[in-house]
Amino acid sequence: MSTSPTPSEREKQDAEARAKEAVEQASLPYKWTQAIGDLDITVPVEAKFKGRDIDFVMTKEKLKVGIKGQTPIIDGTLPHPIHPSESTWTLETTPTGKEIAIHLDKTNKMEWWAHVVTSAPAIDTSKITPENSKLSDLDGETRGMVEKMMFDQRQKEMGKPTSEEQGKMDMLKKFQEQHPEMDFSNAKMS
Repeated sequence: MSTSPTPSEREKQDAEARAKEAVEQASLPYKWTQAIGDLDITVPVEAKFKGRDIDFVMTKEKLKVGIKGQTPIIDGTLPHPIHPSESTWTLETTPTGKEIAIHLDKTNKMEWWAHVVTSAPAIDTSKITPENSKLSDLDGETRGMVEKMMFDQRQKEMGKPTSEEQGKMDMLKKFQEQHPEMDFSNAKMS
C-alpha cells in the first residue's frame, strides 16, 4: 500500500527537484526566460565575433545557433511551434564580451515551455508563477470568457444572479409575457 508523502516530505522533494533543475539550467551554454507569449534566450560568445560569424537557422519548429565552423551551441527541435517572421536575433555587446540575444514569438500564446529545445533538460512548468497580465493582453475569446467569469463572481458576492441565471430568468419572464393565461406562482428555477 503506497501512502502520500507528508507535507514536510513533499517540501523536501520539491526543494531537491528545484535544486536539480537549477543545476541543470545553470550548466546550459545559454540562459533563457519566458513570458506566456514569448521566449528570450541569451547565448554568450567571445567579443571577437561579428554578426557574419554567427550560424543562425530558425524555422517554425527548429533552432540552430552557433559560430560558423564550430559545433552549434543550440541545435534542436523546439517543443512547440513559433512564428519565425515575428522572431528575431541580434548580436549585442556586454561588459564581458558579446551575446546573441534571441526572441522567439510563440504560436500558442497560452502555453509555458519546459525547455528551449527538446534535447535540453526540462523545467517543471507547473511551478511557474506568471506575472500579472492585463485583460487587454488577452485574445478576444479568452478576454470575453474572463470578463464573464469576473462579472459572475461580482454578482455572486453581491447575492445577485450570475449571467446564466439572469438569462434563465429573462427567458422565463418572456415566456410568462407570451402566456398570460398560465399560472407561474409556484414555478421554481434551478
